[in-house]
Amino acid sequence: MARHGKSYTDAAATIDRSTPLMPGEALGVVKERAYAKFDETVDVAVRLGVDPRHADQIVRGTVVLPEGTGRAVRILVLAEGDKAREAEEAGADFVGTEFVQKIEAGWLDFDVAIATPDLMRDVGKLGRILGPRGLMPTPKAGTVTMDVGRAVSEARAGRIEFRVDKFGNLHAPIGKVSFERTQLESNLEALMDAVKRARPSAAKGGYIRSVTVSSTMGPGVPIDPSLYR
Repeated sequence: MARHGKSYTDAAATIDRSTPLMPGEALGVVKERAYAKFDETVDVAVRLGVDPRHADQIVRGTVVLPEGTGRAVRILVLAEGDKAREAEEAGADFVGTEFVQKIEAGWLDFDVAIATPDLMRDVGKLGRILGPRGLMPTPKAGTVTMDVGRAVSEARAGRIEFRVDKFGNLHAPIGKVSFERTQLESNLEALMDAVKRARPSAAKGGYIRSVTVSSTMGPGVPIDPSLYR
């Protein structure tokens, strides 16, 4: 069982986990209890009433956080010709087909990868490298597209991808502790709306079972899940 330090223990001791809070209250507690010397990320953990072992109950999607993520994003676009120029004009950090070979050789200095459909024959072989790291371009995530300019702009603005894990849980960042509480609330609302829209038709019973927010190093603070039903 994981053992926590005194700072975590002291912060956790002040939180009544048996009483879920309203979103703004919970995020306020997260900000107040953050104790690390760096600007911690604020994360959301959602337990869903789905069985991911069945393909028709997998929950995944993307959402552009209205207040951004609070971190710099390095964007790679695998494209050529006019689409490569479009990506450069949109502000992509790395553009070109030569990066396929660089990735095969071990280069991974980027946070988001976008590719045009015509290059997926070459990009597909990178799945074993990029897939486990959550960097593989996919149509469902909007990162395999001919509209590379828009994809770059959305990634820069704060688009994130979410996906349920094998235990039925979903985790996503919604900003930094340094954000104003209202900014975190806005991002949380956008994420939860996207999660609700992604509900599989095969899911039965309660869909959103629990919602917890926390900072990178801090304890979880429960939010009333009935607010999202």
